[in-house]
Amino acid sequence: MNNDLKKKLALVFGYVFVDLLGYSLILPLLPYYADTFGASITLVGLLGTSNALAQLIAAPVIGRLSDRYGRRPLLIFSIAGTVFSFLLLGFAKSLTMLFISRIMDGLLGGNIALARAYITDVTDEKTRSRGLGMIGAAFGMGFIIGPAMGGFLSQFGLNIPAFVAAGLSLLNLILVIILLPESLPEDIRQKMRNSPHTRPTLKKLREELSRPCVGNLLYIGLFYSLAFTLFEANFALFTKLRLNLSAQNTSFVLTYVGLLSVLVQGFAIGFLTDRFKERTLILTGAIVMTAALIAWGFSPNVPYLLVVLAPLSLSAGVFSVVLNSQLTKSVYKEDVGGTLGLSASLQTIARVIMPGLGGLLLDSVGSWSLGIVGGAIMVGTVVLIYFSLMRQPEQHGPCCRCDEEDSGAAPQTV
Repeated sequence: MNNDLKKKLALVFGYVFVDLLGYSLILPLLPYYADTFGASITLVGLLGTSNALAQLIAAPVIGRLSDRYGRRPLLIFSIAGTVFSFLLLGFAKSLTMLFISRIMDGLLGGNIALARAYITDVTDEKTRSRGLGMIGAAFGMGFIIGPAMGGFLSQFGLNIPAFVAAGLSLLNLILVIILLPESLPEDIRQKMRNSPHTRPTLKKLREELSRPCVGNLLYIGLFYSLAFTLFEANFALFTKLRLNLSAQNTSFVLTYVGLLSVLVQGFAIGFLTDRFKERTLILTGAIVMTAALIAWGFSPNVPYLLVVLAPLSLSAGVFSVVLNSQLTKSVYKEDVGGTLGLSASLQTIARVIMPGLGGLLLDSVGSWSLGIVGGAIMVGTVVLIYFSLMRQPEQHGPCCRCDEEDSGAAPQTV
């Protein structure tokens, strides 16, 4: 990597790290915060669902707008929305205000999809996985420090982490305005503004899903997200009900998960992608995660939980980075932001369904059912990967689209 690329990647790493640090401050504490307003387990699940439903609506639009007007202005807009939503969360005096804050965060968010689009703009196919891996490493760093910090701050009040998260997001906003350059040149943005392929329409979204290789990758991402979100969104409730962990101890366990993510996405991903085909890594990651999710559901104690979380976190890290890398290599440059936005939106369907479903399963069946349901979804994902990727010819370059001749679009330049 040249020095200019390293500088840009370092700036995006810092941006994602600060963004996830703020998010992970409040994530493990939301069930306890909602409980102070008398929320039931099911309502706690719906709190996450409301945020996800808002993202489902907004993410493809924000991604498409970034293709037309650039990544930087949309990042500024998105981060400003995050600051506002955290402030609402901190000042919440009722369960209704909690819901409003999470809905606003979903509607005005989209930060990570925009960061992935930025990385795609400044990398080529050889450096793409490493670049996207840095986003995953920033995720992990945020989850190493954030939950532990949130657990510490919670002793001064469950709303204090929300105010600290707002301050971190404000810092992020200032740094992006001052330091982060635009990744799309003006002539390319002008061309994209005049292109019908960057308009955020339902027809455009349907076209993305119908492309032969892009659609398969999007659906694989959706099913993976259903399984992983069932684990992620209900983890705090799972540890509280099954292992009787406090908010602070749950935060420490999530710190351990963050450390594992940093190791695989910050260091191991480059080694793995240099030696194995990306589709092989996708299949292997899915198989390992299937077994790990099932084992997680039957965790009898904390030492067992920590052992199971290792393969689960490592496989999830490899899977998500490589899948996004494959996706960006399968579309035209003018479609990167919109396609990543669509991917984020489809994956957000999981955040609409799974928090509520997880709460229902915990309430009516038992904590073990989370692992069984998550594992069953991943079995289906493994089958889909095998037939849609492993048994098909390897795709090189962007997928064809039926209206390519009319659009005059050029293949993605990497």
